[in-house]
Amino acid sequence: MRCPYCGTVEDKVVDSRSSKESTAIRRRRECLNCGRRFTTYESIEDTPLMVVKSDGRREPFDKNKLFSKLHLACNKRPISMDRLEEIADRIEARLSGTGEREIEANDIGELVINELKDLDQVAYVRFASVYRQFKDLSDFEKELRQLASPQAGG
Repeated sequence: MRCPYCGTVEDKVVDSRSSKESTAIRRRRECLNCGRRFTTYESIEDTPLMVVKSDGRREPFDKNKLFSKLHLACNKRPISMDRLEEIADRIEARLSGTGEREIEANDIGELVINELKDLDQVAYVRFASVYRQFKDLSDFEKELRQLASPQAGG
C-alpha cells in the first residue's frame, strides 16, 4: 500500500477490524518511512450475477425486481413485507452461493415457486400461473390438483 503522505510502499498494519456490516476490513497502517498513520479498507470485489432470460438476453440480477414479483404474487395476502424481504434475501444468497456468474431465469423462478408453495397457496398459484404460462382453466386445475395432493412434489 502506498503511503498517501510520502509515497513509500513500506508500511505495517497496526490495527484491523470489521466495518460496514462486515463487508469490509478497516486497517490502520503506519508508514515505515515517515511514521504517519493512514486507514485503508479491504473488501471483496463484487462480480455482478447475470440472469440469462429464456430468449438468451442477459441482464444483471436485481433483488428489487425479485421482491416486486413476490409482492405482486402476495398482494392482499396476510404476508408481511419483512417475510417477503427474507425470501428475497434467501434466494439472493442461494444464487450468490452457487459461485456461478450466470443463472438461468427459470432457476430463479423455481426457487420462488418453492418458497411460495410453503408460504401461501394462493400466492403460489398466482405466481405459477404467470411463471408457467397457464393457457386456460385446465392448467389451473392441474396445478391445484398437484397442490392438493399429499405427495405433491412440484
